[in-house]
Amino acid sequence: MNAAADNPIARSGPRAQPFQAPQGDLAVLPGSGNPILAQAVADGLGVPLVPCHAHVFSEGNVFVRVKENVRGRDVYVIQGVHFPVNDNFMELLFWIDALKRASAQHVTAVIPFFSYAKGDKKDEPRVSIRARVCADAIEAAGADRVLTMDLHSPQIQGFFRIPVDHLYARHTICDHVRTMEIPDLVVCSPDTGFAKDAVDYARVLDVPAVFGSKQRTGHDEQAEVLEIVGDVADKNVLVVDDFTITGGSLVSAGEVLKQRGARGVYAAVSHGVFSKGAADRIGGSVIKKMLITDTIETAFEPLPQNVEVVSVAPLFANAIRSIHERTSVSQLFPETRG
Repeated sequence: MNAAADNPIARSGPRAQPFQAPQGDLAVLPGSGNPILAQAVADGLGVPLVPCHAHVFSEGNVFVRVKENVRGRDVYVIQGVHFPVNDNFMELLFWIDALKRASAQHVTAVIPFFSYAKGDKKDEPRVSIRARVCADAIEAAGADRVLTMDLHSPQIQGFFRIPVDHLYARHTICDHVRTMEIPDLVVCSPDTGFAKDAVDYARVLDVPAVFGSKQRTGHDEQAEVLEIVGDVADKNVLVVDDFTITGGSLVSAGEVLKQRGARGVYAAVSHGVFSKGAADRIGGSVIKKMLITDTIETAFEPLPQNVEVVSVAPLFANAIRSIHERTSVSQLFPETRG
């Protein structure tokens, strides 16, 4: 008797492919940080939200519970890390843990805004690299993948040992800017740190780019734009950034741009954090219109009349569909194809 003939592994030969289980049913779970965005994403995907419950006890203890069977399913938990930052982050970890313990096949942490991304380096003695600590915690909780948008520093993707899909809001924002039909437009970065991204905005809009020089003296979240490099005289200028907390950089940039002869000042940021006082500061500034996305739903104060929200739910829905169907997420951004 030929043992090899009766051995299916030996019989398959070198062409045998490793077994891969098919992906489970797509499921979207809404964390308490982004319920509106989560619903919009689920609607875009044509799936219902997974019933769940999150509760914070009186002493601050966070409790979560998944109220539906998720065994063998691919679950995308949408939970931003914005105010209250620590509660939202702990809730994200607990959702991941609960889903893994409930035998979900694959868990993706969808983090529309990752606040701790600002802690991406050791630029002072005896400080924590907070983004790395958070990345380790997300992995330890059991996440298989991360999907996020406009990290403060793209290299934060390298803090993770699991795949990270990094989305960009600029195409969604630029599509809306085109509808505004602003003549003689120039894109401006408030500092050199966002210069490359400003160039990407300018390339999408097919307009010139100029750059600001910013000074920050401490941890008080206040910064001042000192100078603009480039010609803005009699131009309409769109100031772009990844997020704004106090609005100080944008307001300061607007004032310097007007001093340099800019006809009108507009602004666009991916994440409108808006701490207390920011709404009044931006509302009373020279900024004619400011665009933000819906990655953050917590507002300390009503948004001023010159701020408009542009939804990135369709972009997140398309990214989740691409991940689930095992196709390229980069196809969503034409300049990254190749």
